[in-house]
Amino acid sequence: MKKIQLVEIASELGAGTRGSSLGIAALKIASMNSDSDYFARHTSIVVPTENQVLFGKKDQSFAKNISTNIKVMRGLCASLKQVLNDKSFPLVLAGDHSTAAATIAGIKSAHPDKRLGVIWIDAHADLHTPYTSPSGNVHGMPLAMALGEDNLEKKRNEVSEEIKQHWSDIKMLAGISPNIDSRDLVFMGVRDTEEEEDYLIAKNNIKTYSVSEIRVAGIESTIADTNDYLKDCDLIYISFDVDSMDGDYVSHGTGTPVSIGFSEEEATQLVTQLLKNDKVCCLEITEVNPTLDEKCNLMAETAFRILEKATKTIEGA
Repeated sequence: MKKIQLVEIASELGAGTRGSSLGIAALKIASMNSDSDYFARHTSIVVPTENQVLFGKKDQSFAKNISTNIKVMRGLCASLKQVLNDKSFPLVLAGDHSTAAATIAGIKSAHPDKRLGVIWIDAHADLHTPYTSPSGNVHGMPLAMALGEDNLEKKRNEVSEEIKQHWSDIKMLAGISPNIDSRDLVFMGVRDTEEEEDYLIAKNNIKTYSVSEIRVAGIESTIADTNDYLKDCDLIYISFDVDSMDGDYVSHGTGTPVSIGFSEEEATQLVTQLLKNDKVCCLEITEVNPTLDEKCNLMAETAFRILEKATKTIEGA
């Protein structure tokens, strides 16, 4: 039985729409409304955030709030390293998805000699860099950070020397770069990308399963294929962004909802079945934004049900 350690990081410095810092609180409200004692049974390490900077002047750079985000990410990286060194399973509850780069860096810091695979369940590829991002929102960049990628071939932005230095620093959170190899990355449900990201996916031949491909092949077959694809990895990290689910059918309670996504049942089956692989060392759930939820707190309620079932799978593994 694996010992779970919740890690909360309620930062929304990387998001373009405000409110994802409230996602963890929304999960806790969902647990109370379902009469669950989940958050009594599982205590959390709470990583400090710097969300107060968002009250100041709006950052208009091509990597918004990156200097402050580095500080927050260093805290998360250190917490992940400690949890893993304590032989616990970190279950990360995050605000926006930018901090996933720090989760990956924390795993790599704890296991520098291990080959790390990443399963990215998301509507977005999150492969932008300050040189390519159309928005400058850092939650669209965590995988580029982990891959040590600049994508200068598709450069569209003239980036300041200050941002260049911050970008260099954030890629080195674990003290090494890259933290993962593109051959050890698997996309599930990605369906909303820009040309610059498509270029990297094609260039690196990143393994990608669309929603329709998973439905045709079946979830069990997809997972078997994924486990075989990542068989040479020593460890696997799963990142579950709730916008991988269909915003029209679940709710729009996330910063960048996209249609034609997974149902709750499909997402639950994907996450829980993937967790049965003994190589999985960390799960992250991210991007719940209750301020955008037109169905009260439905996205958080849905994510909480997935969280409970995922936890049971981890504890039983």
